[in-house]
Amino acid sequence: MKENEMIFGARAVIEAIQAGKEVDKVLIKRDFQGELTRELFAIARETNIPVQRVPQEKLERLTRKNHQGVIAFIPAITYQKLEDIIPFLYEEGKSPFIVLLDGITDVRNFGAIARTCECAGVDAIVIPPKNSVTVNADAIKTSAGALHTLPVCKEKSITDAIRFLKDSGVTVIAASERAEKKYIDADYTTPVALVLGAEDMGVATDNLRISDEIVKIPLSGTIASLNVSAAAAILTFEVVRQRQSSL
Repeated sequence: MKENEMIFGARAVIEAIQAGKEVDKVLIKRDFQGELTRELFAIARETNIPVQRVPQEKLERLTRKNHQGVIAFIPAITYQKLEDIIPFLYEEGKSPFIVLLDGITDVRNFGAIARTCECAGVDAIVIPPKNSVTVNADAIKTSAGALHTLPVCKEKSITDAIRFLKDSGVTVIAASERAEKKYIDADYTTPVALVLGAEDMGVATDNLRISDEIVKIPLSGTIASLNVSAAAAILTFEVVRQRQSSL
C-alpha cells in the first residue's frame, strides 16, 4: 500500500469522509480514545466504512509518517453504484451480466477474477464493504489493468445487492459445491448475476437461500473445490458460450 493511498490522523480522516472522499477502511490504534474517536466511529458507521482497532505496531509497519493513531485507506478507483448501472444497461438495450463476490479476501484472486470478467464482457463486479477485498495497487496489477475499466460496485451487503438485482429482473445464480444442478444446465441468456464465494466458506447461507438458482461445477478429483478465480472463469465463459449460441 502506497502512502499516497492513505490518510493519516483522526481529524483528517473525518474531514475526508465529510467531504465525500471514498474510504475503504480505517485502522485505529487499539487504545486510542476520546471525542475524536467517538466522532470517527459515528461517521464511519453512517457511511458504512469498516473501522478496525489494531496494535500500534501494525500502524508503524504501514508508514513511518506521523499517523497520530489513525490510518484510512483510499481506493485506487472510484466505486460505482449498482442502482445506476442496471437501469443504464437496460436503457442501452443490453442484458445485464453481473458478478458478485461474497467473502473473497484474497487480492490476487480478486485481480484474476476481474481480468476474466473484463475478457468475458461482465458489466460490473459487486463487493461488500466488510470482510472483502478492496481495489488496491496489487489487485489492479493482478488484473492486468482490468480494474481500471471494469466497473466495481461496493454495495452495503451482497444480500441487499441480490435483492436489488432480483427486483430489477436479473436472475441470480449462486455457485456451490453442495448444489444438485450442474452449471451447464442453467440458462444464462437472460439478465443474469453470478454469486461466487471463497473456497473455504463458499457463498453465505443467507445468500444461497435468496438466490434464484444454485449450481455446481462437477469435480472428478479428490480436492473438494476449485480456486475461486478458476471457477469464475468456467462460469463466466459458460454465460458467454450460451449467449453467443443463442444469437
